[in-house]
Amino acid sequence: MQWEAVIGLEIHTQLATKTKIFSGSSTAFGAEPNSQASIIDLAMPGTLPVLNKQALEMAIQFGLAINSEIPKITTFDRKNYFYPDLPKGYQTTQMEAPIVGRGYLDIALETGGTKRVTVHHAHLEEDAGKSLHEDFHGMTGVDLNRAGTPLIEIVTEPEMSSAKEAVAFLKSIHSIITYLGISDGNMAEGSMRCDANVSVRPKGQEKLGNRCEIKNVNSFRFVEKAINYEIQRQIEILEDGGRIAQQTRLYDPDLDETRAMRSKEDANDYRYFPCPDLLPLEVDPAFVQKLKDELPELPEQKRQRFTEQLGLSEYDAGVLSSSRPLADYFDKVVELCKDAQLASNWISGELAAQLNRDGIEITQAEVTPEQFAGILIRLKDDTLSNGAAKKVFAALWAKEGQTADEIIEAKGLKQVTDTGAIEALVDEVLAKNTPQVEQYRAAEPDKRGKMVGFFVGQIMRASKGTANPKAVNELLAKKLDG
Repeated sequence: MQWEAVIGLEIHTQLATKTKIFSGSSTAFGAEPNSQASIIDLAMPGTLPVLNKQALEMAIQFGLAINSEIPKITTFDRKNYFYPDLPKGYQTTQMEAPIVGRGYLDIALETGGTKRVTVHHAHLEEDAGKSLHEDFHGMTGVDLNRAGTPLIEIVTEPEMSSAKEAVAFLKSIHSIITYLGISDGNMAEGSMRCDANVSVRPKGQEKLGNRCEIKNVNSFRFVEKAINYEIQRQIEILEDGGRIAQQTRLYDPDLDETRAMRSKEDANDYRYFPCPDLLPLEVDPAFVQKLKDELPELPEQKRQRFTEQLGLSEYDAGVLSSSRPLADYFDKVVELCKDAQLASNWISGELAAQLNRDGIEITQAEVTPEQFAGILIRLKDDTLSNGAAKKVFAALWAKEGQTADEIIEAKGLKQVTDTGAIEALVDEVLAKNTPQVEQYRAAEPDKRGKMVGFFVGQIMRASKGTANPKAVNELLAKKLDG
């Protein structure tokens, strides 16, 4: 029997507000445990929550970015459950009237084309604390610093059919929230966490199978591995005649497997009811329009501009628009060097390779857009050969100079374009390598191409890499074949 997977995601995104969603407590990461939990976060008697306006604005911005409906009235609810890291016994969230209604995102498929994934809704809520299980000698520690941190939970329809589609959607969400500046999206620090709901069914069947929810997966790679494992686990159980128990599972990256955590709760197990401390909120359409007018250019818009106006391929445009800092770096370089394709090739090639070697992001690059553009300008006007340009880049990265021109001058990297000087080098190399010249002339025409490389290498070595390669090849052809 052929099987197909059905996948839906719930993505928890921590908003980049300086204070919590209902109190003035700090949201700064890395503080001493329990140093940032106020009496409001803990819902002590006599305290009342007050909604953080910036959190509301950020949620609406996100909704606008994913083509969602923004309701005129939004309300808050209480979700009741008992965990050690939730001392007040409930979470203030949204169920009946979330701030972000139905929307969608189009994701790029590896096979080409796009797929539209529907977002059912996204709602505001407060985060819980964090249970710590290490170094407590069989006991659990509780850190409530995170309690009350504002989140948006993004809930998709179960419309994805593979782990790769799920990861593509997750990466698209990550791009949007970081472009908007509403979250840093740092999965390692918990700023973005993903729950994946996975089920399988016979191919062509409409009815959904029992689903399992994989909780709190914190990297793109682990999301893909966890979903793939869970799909295979469910297929094997069904093919052996078993039944899939609806449950919550955890992914163990060390063992590359999911394991049962608890039976899966339904909504009625949480005993939702309207929050008595927060009144329904009327959202002014003019307020929404103002936020819409202030939206930055988003990833899809950048990708489209890069292809339609700058002439880049879909692949190059997708890579360069994947993060706002990278796209901004590229835009600045193009503005200065006036050559989008050259900038794309070098940023995706030499710069990306250096970032990978150093294990850093574009925001930490040692070469500024202005310095980078300086290299490309000298490539375009034939001041630099490709090899020399790489040396200039390496020197700028190592802080050996402030500009490309400064390094070109200091290291004598200016390309020789004087045909007379190059011709002298060609004659010298041919005179020193007469056996190779005779072999070349005796060879069949279709075999001469590889042999030319020997002479080019000798000439470039003699010129210390400064001879113009085009001029070298033209003069060699004239003298060897003439």
